[in-house]
Amino acid sequence: MSELNTPLDYRTAGVDIDAGNALVERIKPAVKATMRREVLTGLGGFGSLVELPEGYQNPVLVSGTDGVGTKLLLANKFGDYSGIGIDLVAMCANDILVQGAEPLFFLDYFACGKLDLEQATEVITSIAEGCQLAGCALVGGETAEMPGVYQPGDFDLAGFIVGIAERDNIINGSGVQSGDWLLGIASSGPHSNGYSLIRKVLQRSGAPADLEMGDSTLANALLAPTTIYVPYILPLLSKLPIHGMAHITGGGLVENITRVIPENLGIEIDPNSWPKPEVFSWLQQQGQIADLEMLRTFNCGIGYVLIIPEHSIDEWQSHLPLECWPIGQVKESADQQRVRFI
Repeated sequence: MSELNTPLDYRTAGVDIDAGNALVERIKPAVKATMRREVLTGLGGFGSLVELPEGYQNPVLVSGTDGVGTKLLLANKFGDYSGIGIDLVAMCANDILVQGAEPLFFLDYFACGKLDLEQATEVITSIAEGCQLAGCALVGGETAEMPGVYQPGDFDLAGFIVGIAERDNIINGSGVQSGDWLLGIASSGPHSNGYSLIRKVLQRSGAPADLEMGDSTLANALLAPTTIYVPYILPLLSKLPIHGMAHITGGGLVENITRVIPENLGIEIDPNSWPKPEVFSWLQQQGQIADLEMLRTFNCGIGYVLIIPEHSIDEWQSHLPLECWPIGQVKESADQQRVRFI
């Protein structure tokens, strides 16, 4: 029989429905472990039903979406997908935490050229692990095989989160004032930003994945999952004074903090006020990257910033179980240069 007369089906076209069904069965235990009491439906429906938690007087839903960028290519290069799903949840959960929101539920989108069951299972299990860390339920998602759009082995991820906050307790930066301090909280590494530049540095350096990097390796330092700050910070928001928060993502310390303070204010940051993880020093040296370019591309060791009154610095430091340092102050801004490094 000639090829023109061979019957076609979806698998012949590059999409394996059976593999998709097998993936759902594989991930069910991991997804089930993320459930909250507010979730009314199980995995596999056309839509997920989630009721609002009790105890809120005037609840406001807070939503966000993000991905992990070209860090995916390094996960592929090193064959390690164990933390990439945590990255996905972290990028979304940390964003809505800025406004004081408690994460409620999460959905993911996994797109690939050809579904690799082992790869996809590791990725989505990692997403479920991230949801457990953030305290939100993984209520659904979409797995899409798109041959011709993605090459075999390639995939992309997107995440969608919904959280909740009491209207009167929303943190929007309106209370930030001159003299407030910036308390920088340690990152676990580059998190999920700057990886296009990181890949250029790797290409130039030719460094092996097992290059010693402190007490770890280069591969592990670059693939370290993004810290999920929710379980550390959310319980303290009702107990300690807070005027604003910033998640240090794309744009680094240069662009993210000013997003959450009034336009008449600026910030001064002392880049020597915290210890830089070795991986950032290595990247800067190998790539001959200028200081300012480092600070506007990477978090440089500071993954999250609290904007707090000066009198509360010691209290915050004593309650936070993560390393943190006073890294600068809010100042009156007399010109358009709202960020100064001193």
